[in-house]
Amino acid sequence: MAKKIIKRSWAEPFKIKMVEPIKMTTKEHREKVAKIAGYNTFLLKSEDVYIDLLTDSGTNAMSDYQWAGMMLGDEAYAGSRNFYYLWDNVKKYYGMPYLVPTHQGRGAEHLVSKAMIKPGDYIPGNMYFTTTRLHQELAGGTFVDVIIDEAHDSQNRHPFKGNIDLQKLEDLFEKVGGKKVPYVSMAGPVNMAGGQPFSMENLRAVKKLTDKYGVKLWFDATRATENAYYIKTREKGFEEKTIAYILKEMCSYFDGLWVSAKKDLMVNIGGFLATRNKKVFEETRNTVVIYEGLHTYGGLAGRDMEAMARGIEEMVQYDNIRARIGQIEYCGNQLEKYGIPMVYPFGGHAIFLDAKRFLPHLKQDLFPAQTLAAEIYVDSGVRGMERGIVSAGRNPETGKHRYPKLELVRLTFPRRVYTQAHIDVMVESIAQVFEDRKKIKGLKMAYEPKYLRFFQAKFAKL
Repeated sequence: MAKKIIKRSWAEPFKIKMVEPIKMTTKEHREKVAKIAGYNTFLLKSEDVYIDLLTDSGTNAMSDYQWAGMMLGDEAYAGSRNFYYLWDNVKKYYGMPYLVPTHQGRGAEHLVSKAMIKPGDYIPGNMYFTTTRLHQELAGGTFVDVIIDEAHDSQNRHPFKGNIDLQKLEDLFEKVGGKKVPYVSMAGPVNMAGGQPFSMENLRAVKKLTDKYGVKLWFDATRATENAYYIKTREKGFEEKTIAYILKEMCSYFDGLWVSAKKDLMVNIGGFLATRNKKVFEETRNTVVIYEGLHTYGGLAGRDMEAMARGIEEMVQYDNIRARIGQIEYCGNQLEKYGIPMVYPFGGHAIFLDAKRFLPHLKQDLFPAQTLAAEIYVDSGVRGMERGIVSAGRNPETGKHRYPKLELVRLTFPRRVYTQAHIDVMVESIAQVFEDRKKIKGLKMAYEPKYLRFFQAKFAKL
């Protein structure tokens, strides 16, 4: 008689020792506050949110190891020992010899853009990110999308939709010349594509091409361990490699990188840039004093840098990253049972709902993703965010809306915060909204700020 195989489930590699109360509000209350917030989930008060999937930026749960380190904060203005501990771990795990801390990732983007971009330059990348592109534009540069075409198709199941299209990149080099390209910007996984990773094979090929044209290669390494996980689980030859090994190999092909520590490092605030380019290091170490703080704290308290240093040690632990991505896979699998339109494959940090397919009766001018995020909040108190025409903003030359092919609602999972039961509540809410989708009307924009409008814009129901 054949032995019966019993399926074994996995569970989170931690236990809960402190709780933060949250409350469910009434639908009437949520409709009222949503209207006051202009149907922009960024403008809601957190006390009115039940399950907060707006972002994983600074919303993660730190470990007891990190909290213990917070008590060891050396709050000296210059030369804090926590800075040197952080620097040691950046060298050890990212392989970069030089470090400049910043208050968060966009501070590092700002410094890199000012140091490297001249007016008239072109910066190719594997799809834009909002703050990155804005800093590049403010420095006088023009972002050029060179991601593979599959990344713009929500239903395409290419395992590495974050890959750069080598032909697109070389065409740009030939058109404008290598001297007009200060660096190629490569993110992994790609947020705006639905959390999609690049492969090590593609990275090596991009490095070879940039070397041919004498162009630097820089890495948005904010969620690099998620990219490393996908290389380990999807790319031949890396099955037995550790996350730490893959991370360090990835970084070895880059001239430098920037990080929002509020993601991978599982802290509430912090960021940095790291590089092997001494010239860029000296320039940014000088300008950080102007915009962020002294070069040994960059706008951070010593305790923040201690938590970051310890977070680096934890982020490469396989059990941590496996549980993090496992939550997202569970959520996606549950949503599939209701036929919910999503981006495939599921992302590394979030589930992305395909608002164009969810609300096909709404034209993109009616902000379908913004509408859908607001509808989900009103239904259940679950807060996600728009990643579509509002996030894409306007063309700075024409002033007209950019129309991205992807119109998405991002449901982002903070690390070590929510349980499977929270996911079930969220899934049931989205299923209900999907059931009622034909009743949903779009929005019109009532207020639009000049920069990064998705943070502060207000809308009104049609």
